[in-house]
Amino acid sequence: MDIRKVKKLIEMLENSTLEEIEIQEGEESVRLVKNKPSSYVQEVSQIPLSEVKKDGEEKIDSLPVEEGHTVASPMVGTFYSAPSPGAKPFVSIGDDIKEGDVICIVEAMKMMNEIKSDISGKVTSILVENAEPVEFGQSLFVIT
Repeated sequence: MDIRKVKKLIEMLENSTLEEIEIQEGEESVRLVKNKPSSYVQEVSQIPLSEVKKDGEEKIDSLPVEEGHTVASPMVGTFYSAPSPGAKPFVSIGDDIKEGDVICIVEAMKMMNEIKSDISGKVTSILVENAEPVEFGQSLFVIT
């Protein structure tokens, strides 16, 4: 698919009330999703844990919350923890990493995109399984 068509689709999505659009041309397809407004994220994050209920049961007093810096997926695609099948993962829990280190790959539209850490620290949690689909903004790692 021609990049000019993709840019035009982005412009059309931004200027419309649609939240997402998916176009398929032959075997190629493009899916574009608008960002959620930051006010929505703030509203959701301000819900007290004591008000969260589990299938109509009693209130949950505490939920496990990962502390630290979260690295989010910059795109929709497929998460890969290693450069190739059978290879050693880029990072494991407990690894010390530096800012700019490659920590995973997200495949999008048959392109392998290296995702680099935006901070230095220790990997305390990997939130996605290998070869699992990820959404834009989905948390992938927690680094402290």
